[in-house]
Amino acid sequence: MEERKIIKFKKEEFTMRERIKQEIGKGKVSKVKIEYAPIGERIILSTNKPGLIIGRGGEKIEQLTDMLKRNFKLENPHLEIEEIQTPEFDSQLIADELALGLERFGPLKFKSLAYRALQRIIKAGAMGAEIRLTGKLPSARAKSWRFAQGYLKKTGDSAKVVDRAQSVAHTKPGVVGVKVSILPPTAVLKDRIKVDEKLIAKLIENSKSHGKVKKKKEKIKKK
Repeated sequence: MEERKIIKFKKEEFTMRERIKQEIGKGKVSKVKIEYAPIGERIILSTNKPGLIIGRGGEKIEQLTDMLKRNFKLENPHLEIEEIQTPEFDSQLIADELALGLERFGPLKFKSLAYRALQRIIKAGAMGAEIRLTGKLPSARAKSWRFAQGYLKKTGDSAKVVDRAQSVAHTKPGVVGVKVSILPPTAVLKDRIKVDEKLIAKLIENSKSHGKVKKKKEKIKKK
C-alpha cells in the first residue's frame, strides 16, 4: 500500500510540474522544484526570464496560484522565482530553445540552429557540450544527428555532473527529439589534473629525491 501511495504522489508531482510548464510556455522555465513545509507548499521556478513569468503586478503568479489550488487542491502554495544567471549552461533552456527554433524556422535549418547553440555554450566557458537531434531531418526517413565540442564524460561518477535535458519539436514533417548535454566549468571532476607551478615544483622535487635514492643503491651495489 505504501508503494502505491508513493507512486501516486510522484505522478501527481510530475503532472503538476508539466502543467506549470504548459501554463507558462515552452522555453521560459528550466526546472520546477516542489518543497513541502508546515505552512504550505513551496514551488520554485528556475528561469532566465523572471519578468515574463511574474507579469504586470504579479498577475501571472496569481493565475498560477489559483490554478494550483483549483486543479491540485493545494491549500497554501507559495511560488518563488529563481533567476538563472548563465542560461548557456542550462541544458533544459537550450533544448527548449532549439525545439522552438525548429518549430519556427522548420527542420531544414537544423544544422545552423544546432551549431549556433553549440558555439554559444562553448564561448560562455563550458568544458564540453553535445546536441542530438532525432527525426525527419531533412529526409523522409528518421535519422539521428550529433553535434559535439569539447570534453564530455559519458560513464562513471564524473558523468553525474553533466547537465542533461530533452525536449520535443512538433514540425510539419513530424516530431523531432532534442537532447542536450552540457559540462559546465564549475563541475568538479575527480580525474581532472590541473598543471600549475605548485605541481611542477612537486614533480621536480620528486624526481630529485628519486635520483638520490638511485645513486645510493648503485653505490651499495658497487661495494
